[in-house]
Amino acid sequence: MMVRIFSAVVLLTLALSAPAFAEPNMKEGMWEMAMKMDMQGMPFAMPPMKFNQCITKKDMVPYKKEKGQDCDMVSTKISGDTVSWVVKCKDKHGTTESSGQITYEGEKFNGVINTTMTDAGGSSQKSKMNMSGRRIGACK
Repeated sequence: MMVRIFSAVVLLTLALSAPAFAEPNMKEGMWEMAMKMDMQGMPFAMPPMKFNQCITKKDMVPYKKEKGQDCDMVSTKISGDTVSWVVKCKDKHGTTESSGQITYEGEKFNGVINTTMTDAGGSSQKSKMNMSGRRIGACK
């Protein structure tokens, strides 16, 4: 009787904890991403930017490192189909801190990145990027 109760408790615990370990609904492969930036104080809208990146279960953050930047991924969090992160970069012009959040839906995602750029003199500027992505094939 004690073995049955113990087995039932173990199975119930595993069943209840399974969603906590579930991965986002994301298909690995080459993804095309589009970003539209809104920057405070800009008199005109910036054109959308596009880039491709291989997205895997080990690296689910859409991230384009610019040449000459020293960047560190400060944190990454996965909750259901949503991936959140914070990245800090520095270069000769100053520092940039970005926090992003995207929600995967199989072969597409939507999300937002909020960025604060601080120049060497201490002046800062904030921007918001709305982004979307779609899987376009296998990684190369």
